[in-house]
Amino acid sequence: MTPPLDSDSAPTHRSAPRIITPAALVDLRAGEVDELRYPAGTVLVFAGVPGAGKSTALHRLFGAGPDAEQSVRSASGALVLDSNHTRNRLRHRLGWAPYSLWRPLVHLAHYRAIRDALRADNGPVAIHDCATFRWSRRLIVRWAAQGRRELHMVLIDVPAMQARHGQISRGRRVNSVAFTAHCRRWAAMMRELDTLEPETAPLSATSVVIIDRPTLAAVSRIGFDAA
Repeated sequence: MTPPLDSDSAPTHRSAPRIITPAALVDLRAGEVDELRYPAGTVLVFAGVPGAGKSTALHRLFGAGPDAEQSVRSASGALVLDSNHTRNRLRHRLGWAPYSLWRPLVHLAHYRAIRDALRADNGPVAIHDCATFRWSRRLIVRWAAQGRRELHMVLIDVPAMQARHGQISRGRRVNSVAFTAHCRRWAAMMRELDTLEPETAPLSATSVVIIDRPTLAAVSRIGFDAA
């Protein structure tokens, strides 16, 4: 209902957007942020257990649709590498077989695409990765270093039950044994990060942002123009 003209209620003004340029370790769980801003050549890893919301974040922030079959170039110039795109592409040839049999080929093709992109592409790259395997983190760290790029990470920290619901909603439920192992390794990594001082740069990255779903949902933009 429209208030009367003589109403004493004052107009509300939205506060200025909160823009963060992450450095070292930043815990944004239960925080408030509108934009995360990174240097132009950043390698940005979106990490979390299966169902945490990595693909959803890449879709919303970079326009990388879930049905794509190739890497996506966003309006911001970022090259988006989502393992689901690889899965979509390989399904045409291998979809007749249970996914568990050709999952290793999806992982191999995904990491090969990451390696090739970090060698050939000079712009920012956004990567989908669980980050629960040390070997995968080390590969991305090595490839980023070889390309003389800064590596930054966004860790989407969600409860296991919430991640399970995320899997069910997208119709891609992970084997319960594998999912439990992912969650166990993730919890161990979170405990390790929680013991570090904020100025520490963990996981061999320039910055690590720990974020929950509500805070991430409020982020409206990822920028790659920081000095």
